[in-house]
Amino acid sequence: MSEEMSIESYLAQGGVLSNPMNVPPRYRAELLKMMATFVDSELAGAAGFADIINEGPGIKSRIAAAKIVLEKSDSAEKVLRIMGEFGADTERYADHHPWTARLERNADIGQSRSKHDMRLAVFNYPLEGWADAVVMNLLMGRAVAVQLEELSHVSYQPLAEAFRAILPVETRHAELAEEGLMQLVEAQGAASLQELAGYWWPRVAASFGQEASAKFEGLQAMGLRRTPNTELKARWQHEAAAVLAKAGMKPGS
Repeated sequence: MSEEMSIESYLAQGGVLSNPMNVPPRYRAELLKMMATFVDSELAGAAGFADIINEGPGIKSRIAAAKIVLEKSDSAEKVLRIMGEFGADTERYADHHPWTARLERNADIGQSRSKHDMRLAVFNYPLEGWADAVVMNLLMGRAVAVQLEELSHVSYQPLAEAFRAILPVETRHAELAEEGLMQLVEAQGAASLQELAGYWWPRVAASFGQEASAKFEGLQAMGLRRTPNTELKARWQHEAAAVLAKAGMKPGS
């Protein structure tokens, strides 16, 4: 970076940063928010899925579920280490945090966050049985893959590298969920699962945030975003709907 060029101009022209000491205050705040949302969502998701492991139909299903819980926790830890370099209190994630806390099944909170943490709203809803967990993991797994592909280009290089390492792991989770869904369809038919797709579809869709976000241009200028929420959501809708169609199912409302 040229001495005459400001950090803001450097970032706006596609520059990258790699040291916590060099980041401007607003950039730091947005970066920490991004990381906290990911970490909290992974830990809350892992905690919720852990309660379902023993409901898996057979040893292989339970091993796959346990592996998902392990890998989500590991992914959270990768990003949490980077948060620690910015001075975040990483210890609060290890002790007495209510990652299993959930709202009522029919609560309607839209995009609201938990009062406990920064988890995406979808992780405030409880899982009710194996089939419910599979459908949720399928739809959210596809959403996470779309979102991580976007975030793997952030201008803070250590975080971009972490997200690039996590992306194939999360993509595999969505693939495992697709395999699980096809097994469920074969065993009990698609009609019995359609209600679950209808329940989770709008809740996962809300994880893409507001379609016309006033913050997008500012985040784009800092190199923290590239693609508007509308485009990311549309990509997810197309991909998720295609998988449901293979199972003889439709998206929810």
